[in-house]
Amino acid sequence: MYLPKQFEETSIPVLLNLIKAHPLATVITMSTSGLNANHIPMVVAENVGATMLLRGHVARANPILADLAVSSQTLLVFQGAEHYITPSWYVTKQETEKVVPTWNYAVVHVKGQMRVVDDAAWLHQQLEDLTAQQEGTRDRPWSVNDAPAEFLDQIKQAIVGFEVQIESMVGKWKVSQNQPPKNRATVVEGLEQEGTEKALLMRDLVKKNL
Repeated sequence: MYLPKQFEETSIPVLLNLIKAHPLATVITMSTSGLNANHIPMVVAENVGATMLLRGHVARANPILADLAVSSQTLLVFQGAEHYITPSWYVTKQETEKVVPTWNYAVVHVKGQMRVVDDAAWLHQQLEDLTAQQEGTRDRPWSVNDAPAEFLDQIKQAIVGFEVQIESMVGKWKVSQNQPPKNRATVVEGLEQEGTEKALLMRDLVKKNL
């Protein structure tokens, strides 16, 4: 990933917070026919000592499992807030007209080694953790154990767990840092006026860099 220094984010807590807020990863592996991409929700494993792990599950029929025979090296891409930035928001448009559109975004790339975990207890815990991650803020959160045990057993027989031991995490926060302060301020105003959920998420990131 092209990463100018001004866009680099190195804080591990910040990177992990993005992963937790946007857990659907693009998981890229190498197959016998070339690169393979799957979209899989992940959970950050807690309390595993000095090793950081990401945990997920896939259908047993998913060809990603065969990819491990080629290479266990895996790239996971977590996409955070993103938004188109119109040059009409820049103060310097009125001053020089020397402006162009761009796209702001925050993203985390994780590289690591993937291994299959074919263990019923591990898989049940992963399902509970993933469900709690998404259901925890609901008034009446659904629990894995709400499902009938026989039905749940059938589901678990059709899937298999995996985990990725994190070797590196790279964060890119491209949020108008390359613009003068007056342009950043008007980008915040423009996103505020746009008012959509994604615009307000980007507004908050740009504001942190004013």
